[in-house]
Amino acid sequence: MLESVMMHKRQVRGLTIVELLVGMAVGLFLVASGAMLLGNHLRDQRGLLLEARLMQDLRSAADLITRDLRRAGYWGDAMAGVAASGVPALVNPYAALAPQSAASDAASFRYSRDGTENNVVDSNEEFAYRLRNKAVELQLGAGNWQALTDATLLRVTAFSITPVVQEIALGALCSQPCPAGSATCPPRQQVRSLVVSIKARSVADASINRSVQATVRLRNDTVVGACPV
Repeated sequence: MLESVMMHKRQVRGLTIVELLVGMAVGLFLVASGAMLLGNHLRDQRGLLLEARLMQDLRSAADLITRDLRRAGYWGDAMAGVAASGVPALVNPYAALAPQSAASDAASFRYSRDGTENNVVDSNEEFAYRLRNKAVELQLGAGNWQALTDATLLRVTAFSITPVVQEIALGALCSQPCPAGSATCPPRQQVRSLVVSIKARSVADASINRSVQATVRLRNDTVVGACPV
């Protein structure tokens, strides 16, 4: 009977200060751990969103550049560049392309935009790309530069266009053999490609850096040299 009365008194007394403090410490530890896990999850999720947006912007810019470069040298009157009996061949006025051999952070080219050809390059048929102020810029017509990438979202740290040229000898098409040591014979068909590389970092998080690379095959091959007359 006495023992049950003492147990009842201890139960009525409740928790001690030490037990209460220990419980509060454990509770605060659990809350802090949960908050830390939530913060890490939100930070990782934000990083993934920034990476996805950066890659999307870079791929969109690379796709636009490669589609545009693929038109370089297009001439609606290309048949005029083939010599016929008594009619000399004309030179393609849209053939100018830079860079020709070495990598560069800028490119300039031309292509025909209208159906009527007067063999004169109009001001709206000149195009270019360049890196300026951490953004890739596009030239639409002579002197009309516009930003292709948004400098408030990403900073372009590197932009390069590298030409790759493969030559195919056309000596078998010549009716006469080429003279020894000739630099222009046999004629050669130049199959040209451009490698576009873009590197950028996120403005919101400088630790996020991504790069893309694309290769574009130019549709308009050029022929250098000539067969002996």
